[in-house]
Amino acid sequence: MPFVNVKLIEGVFSADQKADMIAKLTDTMVSIEGENMRPVTWVVIEEVASGEWGIGGNALSTADVKNLAAGIPAG
Repeated sequence: MPFVNVKLIEGVFSADQKADMIAKLTDTMVSIEGENMRPVTWVVIEEVASGEWGIGGNALSTADVKNLAAGIPAG
């Protein structure tokens, strides 16, 4: 059974966006493994608290990710 685990910083994506991720990631896996695997393809989204995710030695917050998505450089 395929298992896809997605980790996100909390508060960045809406419930609708996360549902879209689940659907599209499932579709992607099914395109590789075949339609018969759809019922047993798991996608789990886990949210990590703001500030508890680090990149390059620096903690990343929800606001940092939202700024990056808006095209505002971090820092």
